[in-house]
This record gives sequence, C-alpha cells and structure tokens, in this order.
Amino acid sequence: MPIQHEIHDHAVPIKIWASDLDELSTRQLGNVAQLPVIHHHVAAMPDAHVGIGATVGSVLATRDAIIPAAVGVDIGCGMIAARLSLGANQLDEAALKKVFNQISRDVPVGRAQHKDRDARVQAALSLQPGFDRIVEKHPDVMRAFGKSSHWIRQLGSLGGGNHFIEVCLDEAGEVWVMLHSGSRGIGNAIGSYFIALARKDMEQLQANLPDHDLAYFPEGTAHFADYVEAVSWAQQYAAQNRQEMLDIVLAALRRHLPPFEVTTEVVNCHHNYVAREHHFGADVWVTRKGAIRAGKGELGIVPGSMGARSYIVRGLGNPESFESSAHGAGRRMSRAQARKEFTVADMVAQTEGVICRKDLGVVDEIPGAYKDIDVVMANQRDLTEVLHTLKQLICIKG
Repeated sequence: MPIQHEIHDHAVPIKIWASDLDELSTRQLGNVAQLPVIHHHVAAMPDAHVGIGATVGSVLATRDAIIPAAVGVDIGCGMIAARLSLGANQLDEAALKKVFNQISRDVPVGRAQHKDRDARVQAALSLQPGFDRIVEKHPDVMRAFGKSSHWIRQLGSLGGGNHFIEVCLDEAGEVWVMLHSGSRGIGNAIGSYFIALARKDMEQLQANLPDHDLAYFPEGTAHFADYVEAVSWAQQYAAQNRQEMLDIVLAALRRHLPPFEVTTEVVNCHHNYVAREHHFGADVWVTRKGAIRAGKGELGIVPGSMGARSYIVRGLGNPESFESSAHGAGRRMSRAQARKEFTVADMVAQTEGVICRKDLGVVDEIPGAYKDIDVVMANQRDLTEVLHTLKQLICIKG
C-alpha cells in the first residue's frame, strides 16, 4: 500500500501518503488530530507541506463544524483543463510565441483586473444575488476588499503566486489548455474575514486550541450558516473564474493557430474547498486543503511544476483518503528560500523548451522549489490512475 506511515499518538490517527513529510507539517497534522470535531482520521497527501494552521495537502473530515483557516483564503482554488483537436505538427515556435503574447495581453495577472469594457458582466449576473446577500449580512467583508465592482472585473483573471495558464502536449502529441486559479480578491476577503470571526468566537467560548488558526464554527452557532453560504458562493465564483479564463485563452489560440474544437469533457476541479459528504458511516464536512476529490471514476488534474509533467487522472475512490488525491507537486521550499538558492540562469536551464518568463520575478516558482511530481504520483497509485501525461509548451505565471 502506498500509505507511507501512520501516527496514532492523538485523538484520531493520521494516515500519511507523503514520503518526505517535514517535522513542522507533522506537528500541524498532530494539532488537527487533537481537535474534538475531527472524524475518524486525518489524511496527508503525497504533496503535503507546511501551511497556515492546517497542512497544505491534508484532508479533514469534521463533525458538525468547519475550520475556516483549513479552507484558507484562496477559496475554491483549483484547475481546469481541456483537450483540443490540434496536434504537435500544427504548431510552430513563432505561432506559440504569438499565443503567449496574446494570452498575456488578454488575461489580467497579479493584482490586475479587466477594464470595464472587457469585464465578464454576463457571467457575473448569476453570482450577483449571492454576493449581495453576503455583503448585506457582513458589510465588513467589503472593507477588506474595496469597490464592490472589482469582483466582477476580476472574474476571468489569473491572480498571482503559483497560479498559471499553460498550453501543453499529451503523450499522443495532442494539445491541451490547462490553468490554475481561484476566487481572487473577493475569496481572500471572505476567507480572511471569517477566519478572524472564528478566532473571536473561539475566544468567547474559551476553547483550548493547539493553534489559534484552527478556530472553527460549530454547527448551530451564530456564524456557521453564514460561513457555509459565503464559502459556497466563493467556490462557485472560483469555478466560474476558471471557465471565463478558459474561454479567453481559447479565443487567443484561435487568433494564431489553425481552426480547432474542444474534444474532451472540460475538467474543472477545486483543490481548496469544503463540501458535505458521507464517510465512515457519518455525514461530515470534508475540507480538502490542497487536495482534489478522487471519487471512483471522477476526473481530476494533478499539475507538476512549470518545467515538469502534469497529469489528467481518474479517481479510484479510496476511502482511506476520503476519496481524495494530491493536488500537485507541492512546494519543498519557501519562496524566500527559492529566491536565495536559485538564479535566473537556473530558471533558464530548468524551463528549457518552455515559452515562459525567465527572470527574477518568477524565480520563486522555479521547478527546483517543488517536489518531484513523479514521486508524488508513485506515492498515490492507490488514489488515482493516470489517463494523460502533459508537458508544457507555454506557461504564463501570475
């Protein structure tokens, strides 16, 4: 079995698929396993690494409670991918460079957002009523966010950090588009607001927590239902954000490449989210913090770093992982450490053959800062099966 080891020193066991888990991450998992609301066990995926409060790459099932900091502030962050009716023989470097430049112009990255003329107003219509309800109940959310129109203008934008847009080839030489993003500034504002609210609620209850970032909302308390409504809305926003970006990217490709169609079901999956599910005899809240759902037959995306392979997978429905899988390679060092350890020359060498930025501004995203994706995949062979192996041609970082 790929489970590397188990820890039985806490209220519930910890089941670990990672073969290189560091001491701090192990301690974080132990803190979670002490909480009275944890159901059955805690699962740590092969890409697990230290996070805030809860370990990135962990899956938590909670009874009658949700831990907002375990969901995090990039609510609904995840992946979308689609295969196209284009082959490697229909591409050339000149056209790919035009595609890179076109996407860079059309999709706002970092803190940028669409101008009014480009805003995805139509896509925002179905989201507007939910947004209005959240702000009506919790106007302080907007104090951390800014103008209420910004969430609309950020719909269809990439954000920063490790978010990316890629054009890839699979093992058969067919072209895929794949991208990684979440709920942007509005998700951050919602997450930050409710994390702070959970801490206050726990202080009032005089709860004894191993880490204040593990503050939770018990069901039936004043803010639980409001958080469920807000986090559900942010997850919906994140999925729509990815779909809007995919549409923009496909339009950019159509300007510079031969005519094509999308030839597979679009895979759109969260990897920072909470959902109501049934596991080990109970209806629970499952929080996947840097993990995807991998129910039997379900399609998912497990990306490597910008110089490595990525995978389209099908879930095996393993109950021991709460039907979950790794969400990517996982960092093996901090951004600050990566900037100290690597140079632009290293970046050029490690992204050879990929059209992407190769400068100091993205050195913290260098492939060497990430775990080996093939080790991750080997360690989760009981969680997913590989359907397609992708290699980047183009990578646009946030």
